[in-house]
Amino acid sequence: MTEIHGEKLPGRRRRRFADISSRAYEHPADRSALVALRKLSGFDTVFKALSGLLPERSLRLLFLSDSVRVSDAQFSHLNDMLRDACYILDLEKVPPMYVTQDPKPNAMCIGLDEPIIVVTTGLVELLDEEEMRAVVGHEVGHALSGHAVYRTVLLFLTNLALKVAWIPLGTVAITAIVTALREWFRKSELSADRAGLLVGQDLHASMRGLMKIAGGNHLHEMNVDAFLAQAEEYEKGGDLRDSVLKILNVLPRSHPFTTVRAAELKKWTETRDYQRVMDGHYPKRTEDKDTSVTDSFRESGRHYAESVRSSKDPLMKLVTDIAGGAGDLAGDLGGKLFGRFNGGSGTAAGADAEDAPGGKATGTPEGAQDRDGGEGTGRAPGQDRG
Repeated sequence: MTEIHGEKLPGRRRRRFADISSRAYEHPADRSALVALRKLSGFDTVFKALSGLLPERSLRLLFLSDSVRVSDAQFSHLNDMLRDACYILDLEKVPPMYVTQDPKPNAMCIGLDEPIIVVTTGLVELLDEEEMRAVVGHEVGHALSGHAVYRTVLLFLTNLALKVAWIPLGTVAITAIVTALREWFRKSELSADRAGLLVGQDLHASMRGLMKIAGGNHLHEMNVDAFLAQAEEYEKGGDLRDSVLKILNVLPRSHPFTTVRAAELKKWTETRDYQRVMDGHYPKRTEDKDTSVTDSFRESGRHYAESVRSSKDPLMKLVTDIAGGAGDLAGDLGGKLFGRFNGGSGTAAGADAEDAPGGKATGTPEGAQDRDGGEGTGRAPGQDRG
């Protein structure tokens, strides 16, 4: 890190994203939820009122008393990375960061009033400088998006679910909320991976970090292309039983599987959205108040619909086939009913033109097309499930 006129700047030249909104890197499902929550009047007040019930103060005291706070005097290289990340993403207030003794590689960003970042010794010892920079950027991305608030709530509700497990209805209700929060949080992790890439600006380092989290410090034994091939095999492999097992395996997790994260991150770098951000064209924080909740939910819906259509998973393919078949069936039935309501004098919608005198279908409504000639008319908008 260098210092110019008293301002500390990143050690190597990286693009800075002044006034960047977290919408620039958020996963569509994550973004739609956050936009709705930010627009909800009184939402912040309610959560601040909950702060007395949530274990935030206890957690802060715990890390302060039993972990090492990152600063110029302690873990100074991590402190430099943290300042770099906040400078690049234009986060005005640098959140406190702690290193806690735990051999399991992990990091988190929690807090209601102010976010705090915690990384384990296992993670610090596992990753090199550029890989760790992506992780720090990942956590700063959580802070910029406001994920720390919901992560804290998730931790609280998870602990509460254990305490009320003996109450049948109570545990069912809380488990449902926890399951929904986990699904959202898995998408928020994909968002934070993108933020980490914007900070590190080194895709290979991000990929190496994910591979090490999955396979340990044996990078010379691993290969990025083979790792990504695992993700593709995971998505399309097996039969319907495997699809169900995938769902059951992921439900209790707060993070997506590592190979999936790597594949999703690489996929994002190949999009126009990513290139526009890197070119300096991105949503600004000052424009967040004008964001449309409806548009965000539509984008989220389009993303899920496209994900289902393009998925190679056996269950998702079955859902698509059933939806398509139902649409075709609806079109056939609609065509026959239309012909009957016309007294049977006209050709039903969808019939071949040659069946009518002069080569034209006399009863076909304007805009209808021959199903055998290309586009089908039976699939209603939104028929594919998202």
